[in-house]
Amino acid sequence: MKNKIIEKLKAVEREHNVRVLFAVESGSRAWGFASPDSDYDIRFVYLRPKETYLSLWESKDTIQFITEDDLDGSGWDLRKATKLLAKTNASFLGWLFSPTVYLDREGVLEEMKQLALENFNPVAGFFHYHNMNKGFDELLDTEAMTLKSYFYAIRTALCANWILKNESVPPVKFQELYGLVLEEEAHNLNALIAMKAVAKQQEKLPVDPILIALAKRVVEENNEKRNELKSTKADAKAFDAFFIKRVS
Repeated sequence: MKNKIIEKLKAVEREHNVRVLFAVESGSRAWGFASPDSDYDIRFVYLRPKETYLSLWESKDTIQFITEDDLDGSGWDLRKATKLLAKTNASFLGWLFSPTVYLDREGVLEEMKQLALENFNPVAGFFHYHNMNKGFDELLDTEAMTLKSYFYAIRTALCANWILKNESVPPVKFQELYGLVLEEEAHNLNALIAMKAVAKQQEKLPVDPILIALAKRVVEENNEKRNELKSTKADAKAFDAFFIKRVS
């Protein structure tokens, strides 16, 4: 599959006259709880020709594609990606720290990771996950809850809780969040991951009451302590220096 993804990215470069700087897997395959019917969520950052960054006129800053063989691609121009990183865009942080890297050129990925670590804003990161969680936690222990919606609920809750307790970028791999849960809960989560690995995403299979209680407990703690975090500002000069270096 990796070769197929690389070939698709090469086609994107030719079609759009860009250079892909790095490409990673996002979503459930990167998180570690994919289903058999999960797409490959390919996320990438690209560089346009230098003159387009000097133009008075705005250029398109995203590229997207969907193929018949489950490749779901979304890419951001380097300027867009760098500005979002300066705002601690949690979606983009998930790209940067993905355990599955398909393409990495010129050290851009590592440079952006360093910027992310040095300029992480706990408030922005926390509320991204906490607000995203609201739609999923309402489905907990209802007839509408699916395996997919449960995992989205528990993952967003735990990522927010990680930031609450560590004030740092949360791990992308779901099991690396287990330090926040009890041993029995971690065991039951692993059993549910094994169940999801052979079930379709939207199947409504029973979830252990212990795991329902876990998700609700974490959300409650996040709600209680959400105002304790302090906001920080990004080092604007560091982001400017990185961007100028890359487009020069």
